[in-house]
Amino acid sequence: MKTYLLMMSCLLAVPALVSAQTDTEKAVIDSINRTFTYQTGVIALNNGMAKLTVPRGFKFLDADQSRRVLIDLWGNPADVASSTQGMLFPEQGGPVADQSWAFNVTYDEMGYVKDEDADEIDYEDLLKDMQEGTEDESAERVKNGYPAIALVGWASPPFYDKEHKVLHWAKEIKFGDSATVNTLNYDVRILGRKGVISLNAIAGMNELTAVKQQIPGVIGSVAFESGNQYTDFDPKLDEVAAVGIGGLVAGKVLAKVGVFALIAKFWKLILIGVAGGLSALRKLFGGKKVADEPAGEAS
Repeated sequence: MKTYLLMMSCLLAVPALVSAQTDTEKAVIDSINRTFTYQTGVIALNNGMAKLTVPRGFKFLDADQSRRVLIDLWGNPADVASSTQGMLFPEQGGPVADQSWAFNVTYDEMGYVKDEDADEIDYEDLLKDMQEGTEDESAERVKNGYPAIALVGWASPPFYDKEHKVLHWAKEIKFGDSATVNTLNYDVRILGRKGVISLNAIAGMNELTAVKQQIPGVIGSVAFESGNQYTDFDPKLDEVAAVGIGGLVAGKVLAKVGVFALIAKFWKLILIGVAGGLSALRKLFGGKKVADEPAGEAS
């Protein structure tokens, strides 16, 4: 909140910049994006447990810089960024690019996820249960002064590739009553011997096609190293996760790995607004793909 008030006070102090807002906004965006150093090629994840080969059309931001994006630029609580391994940005994108979105790469050492029930899951029934749970969560949010949240449905229904041990699905989420574009939450889970690598992208629903086109390449970019693969599971040594495939899909709508970009659209425009004048505020409160979500809330 202190950061927000400071930024707002700076905004009110620069009315002279309004006439040059377009050039100024671009300069601010460029100056922020230039502070980051990206990688391509092969990236070791979780101390060598897995590797990520940066897919064509993407660039990788390491964990330290990604925490800076998630916390300092996008205003998330520190625990939201604690498990990040890094972020994949589209080659022409960046943390404050106008059409920014990214895959946040995390690892959860939850144990070995059994997949015997994968073929038996009725995802439409599961969706109904998730929608009911979201309604209950929404009612509590409204009581506490936060915008309502609704799980609209599958933006892409869950699909589990049993051969490669990869699960992916996408949800359409609506925040409040003022958002002009619903939120896309696209999840990829890659199962390993002791846990799960997650790649989570959040964007506007109007970006579904762009995100979905990247899913095959993103899935193929991550692999557990020998000894940590799903087939290396040893029931005498390894723990079994408390959830199965259905449990991974049915996790909280506002999972910690997913909340970051809901807030990103808000904080990006605040930063630009400091230098860009009243036009940025009009974008912010006019609902241009800005999630109506408080910056200080974690799920």
